[in-house]
Amino acid sequence: MNKHFTTSGPVVPAEHYCIDPMQRLDWEEIHYLIAAKKYFVLHAPRQTGKTSTLLAMMEVLNRSGEYNTLYVNIEGAQVAREDAHWGMTLVCQSIAARARDYGIEPGLPALAKSVLADTDSANAVTELLSRWAQISPKPIVLMLDEVDTLIGDTLISLLRQIRAGYAQRPRAFPQSIILCGVRDVRDYRIENAHKETITGGSAFNIKAKSLVMGSFNRAEVEALYAQHTTATGQVFAAEIFPELWEDTHGQPWLVNALGNEMTWEDKTARDRSTPITMERYQAARERLIRSRATHLDQLTNQLKERRVHAVVAALLAGESRIANLQNDDLQYVEDLGLIRTSPQIALSNRIYQEIIPREITWQWQATITHQQAWYLTPERRLDMVKLLTAFQQFFRENSDVWLQGLPYKEAGPHLILQAFLQRIVNGGGRIHREYALGRKYTDLYLEWPLDEVKGFYGEVQRVVLELKILYANLDKTITDGLSQVSSYARHCGATEAHLVIFNRNQEVSWDEKIWHEVRHDAALQVDVWGA
Repeated sequence: MNKHFTTSGPVVPAEHYCIDPMQRLDWEEIHYLIAAKKYFVLHAPRQTGKTSTLLAMMEVLNRSGEYNTLYVNIEGAQVAREDAHWGMTLVCQSIAARARDYGIEPGLPALAKSVLADTDSANAVTELLSRWAQISPKPIVLMLDEVDTLIGDTLISLLRQIRAGYAQRPRAFPQSIILCGVRDVRDYRIENAHKETITGGSAFNIKAKSLVMGSFNRAEVEALYAQHTTATGQVFAAEIFPELWEDTHGQPWLVNALGNEMTWEDKTARDRSTPITMERYQAARERLIRSRATHLDQLTNQLKERRVHAVVAALLAGESRIANLQNDDLQYVEDLGLIRTSPQIALSNRIYQEIIPREITWQWQATITHQQAWYLTPERRLDMVKLLTAFQQFFRENSDVWLQGLPYKEAGPHLILQAFLQRIVNGGGRIHREYALGRKYTDLYLEWPLDEVKGFYGEVQRVVLELKILYANLDKTITDGLSQVSSYARHCGATEAHLVIFNRNQEVSWDEKIWHEVRHDAALQVDVWGA
């Protein structure tokens, strides 16, 4: 079977294009921690290759002959929720079954059965690991994956039982245990049956270190795609790669998913003599975004978490409330892979920047009845004055209802305008979003092809919009906005610019809020809109 880009499950090097998992970690440090009998955490955002890396680690360590190393996914114990007895039973059974399946300790299922029959569940994991360590001819290295999916007393019991056996390592307990998941153990917020909150750090205070596995770097992205070219002869246009990097910033699932879209989902590209052009890349990108694939659906679920909400809301609104956010929350959201903090705080990549506002407003966007054709001139240009005039009326009639239902009320006006624009440009144009955190505005860059046949390879209408919330002085807000939007227009090569200012003061009438005037900044005309 020919290799291909994979978007599900662990990487199989014989079947999938991949970056060597062992190159994605500081192997020297991991080997030192294991040799030093340390218990530590390895965490990474979902679908970044964590499981593939752990399986590769198990193979390398077992091949070295130094250790009996076992990888176990214990996510199945999540169903036990607060039932710690059932949860610990499932954990013990999972450890035993994987030891048998990998040929590391074929007799462990029988030992687990005996332990579960003779030992209280509050000590079952400790007892199983202790007995196994005593009969194992080599020190044990145990990797427990998806630990952070466990809930309440089940998770507390597991962490405390591991801690209870720690002092007996390596003669009567594993030499090293690696807890794996999306989150660092410090971010485990556990509520027990008595509604008491216990942090992971207090329940597992034997952690020596937390290691993070991140995304691909730019060279790795290009190396991954080069594997396809080497295997099939199909080439990617060089200009794709800067765009691919900005769109993904190396997020492994996105990189693989775009590769799959370009080389397989585009059926015409299955003929490997067909070069992958920038036009094909842009089409693949749009298909992926509109697909609402599993990875992107998981992203939407994360947006519902309180700690994620606080950070993302500030980003979407471009507000300066970042100073009020907790450092732990910022670190947590970065660990989830949703933001990056260097060189400045921002959503992780351009695809997330586009996906997040679309997903937040999905059900509302579907209710917008305005149609694209209403806003096209005979030359097939978007009539932005007509479009934004219609938006003012739409916002006046619907914003109260929308703002009550939107989960991200802080960024509500920005999201409503983006949903309105998205409804109009879907299937034809593109909207690029820039979230200027701390500068109190959001930039939108709209591209609209004027020739349906040539698409983005023909003449393109380029429009920039800057969205601001009115906090104090209107004249100063306009002055600042004119400078900012004209600078953004020059950067994008846009010839049309609009500044939209939302007044959220409920004491001001709609007749006062809704207005439109034309200003100029240098040689650029800027339409300024009140809403």
